[in-house]
Amino acid sequence: MVYIYIVLLVIYILLFFLSRKEEGRNPFRRMAFFLIRKRQDIFGKKAEKGGGKNWKQELYRKQLGNKLKTLHPSAAVQEQVREYYAGQYSVALTVAFAGVLLCLLLWFGARESSLLTEEGYLWRNSYGQGDVSVQLLAQIEGEEEEIFQYILEERKYTQEEAEKLFQEAVEILPEIILGNNESLEDVRSDLDLVTEIEGCPFTLSWDSSSYGVVNTDGTVENAELQEAIIVTLTAHFQYEKWEWDHQLAVQVNPAIYTHREKLRRRLEELLRVQEEQTGTREAMLLPDSVDSRRIVWKEIVEDGSGYLFMLALFAACMLYLGRGWELERKLEQRKKQLLLDYPEVVNKLALYMGAGMTIRNAFARMGEDYRRQQKERFRYVYEEILITCYELQSGRSEREAYDHFGKRCQVQAYRKLSTLLSQNIRKGSNDLLYMLRQEADQAFAERKNMARKLGEEAGIKLLLPMMMMLCIVMVIIMIPAYFSFMI
Repeated sequence: MVYIYIVLLVIYILLFFLSRKEEGRNPFRRMAFFLIRKRQDIFGKKAEKGGGKNWKQELYRKQLGNKLKTLHPSAAVQEQVREYYAGQYSVALTVAFAGVLLCLLLWFGARESSLLTEEGYLWRNSYGQGDVSVQLLAQIEGEEEEIFQYILEERKYTQEEAEKLFQEAVEILPEIILGNNESLEDVRSDLDLVTEIEGCPFTLSWDSSSYGVVNTDGTVENAELQEAIIVTLTAHFQYEKWEWDHQLAVQVNPAIYTHREKLRRRLEELLRVQEEQTGTREAMLLPDSVDSRRIVWKEIVEDGSGYLFMLALFAACMLYLGRGWELERKLEQRKKQLLLDYPEVVNKLALYMGAGMTIRNAFARMGEDYRRQQKERFRYVYEEILITCYELQSGRSEREAYDHFGKRCQVQAYRKLSTLLSQNIRKGSNDLLYMLRQEADQAFAERKNMARKLGEEAGIKLLLPMMMMLCIVMVIIMIPAYFSFMI
């Protein structure tokens, strides 16, 4: 995995230098602009060779541009699309870069804690720090790799030090010393001659009638046996100055091993011998050969950086997709805001026209009022009204301006309003004021229904927090009652 991290880091460095001439101070944003420009160049060349552009891509960009234009009608569509993609790319690049750096740090941190040196030494823990577990990989010429989950014991005390310390031992019961064997009458693998049993104050030591077959640590040497043999194990239980003895008869049968199992047991025996010989030293030298064949030892280090890398990529993808979901959410909020403001707009039109203003002057008055408080109160419908005023000032006809107003709002109520205004200008009508007042009354009624619906939705959203609070209150009440009942 480390090579993947390094390659990705090199790619980031190349992007950093290639994008240094792009606009912006944020390096990831410059990279995003660089990638967008290169992407456009590549697809442009493909379109020239193929005789046309990718219609699916063009359709998506057009739809995206329409959505962004709806949210920000005063800005250029191409610039908005470019900024949108730049934001998505920069967020994804930032998260992925942070993930790669964290993975590299985690990988190097795991290697820093390695116990195996280049000389073949395994560093132990000092006195009282406990045993340490290490994964070892043995490479033998002409054989498959062998993996060991090896427990390296802490540095042992010398004989003089051991005399000053009290050695605990534990009790053992005959039924729990079987290990992987089915019964004591058919022992083929190592026994579990434990040195302590939880909850018992005894110390326990073992004697064997045949140490070459069953050792005191439970190791069973039956690889060379030709027939079954009975071994008597004696357990010495001691507590303070008292001792108890218990004898167990164990029948050891010859082992049946494959070539690989024999080789593995041979390696385990070499490790055990080295452990015994170097128990009082700071490090243990691993055996370098077996049966005249060289052994290459490697430590298996689990750094976990691969999982973090996948998590970082997943987070980058989700953030990239989240920008699209955020756009849809803003469009939905815009639609709700337009519907909420619709009764106010129609009522103002009816009020101004009732006061003797023309439709054009009414739009200009609403736009001027909004411009004075634009910094304090942003409303989408009044932004569209301002654009309509600018169109009228630039010489566009009123009918076209009102038609564009309804299309830009993209809400059925405003399309209906723009149709009323356009028809009044085209055909002329004395009933426009009456129709606007009717539309205002109907719009206020629909707004009440919408407010009621939004209140119901808010109540449903509050249901889960209320249930959680209820559960917490029940726990707070029931736990003291339970303990008082137990007492």
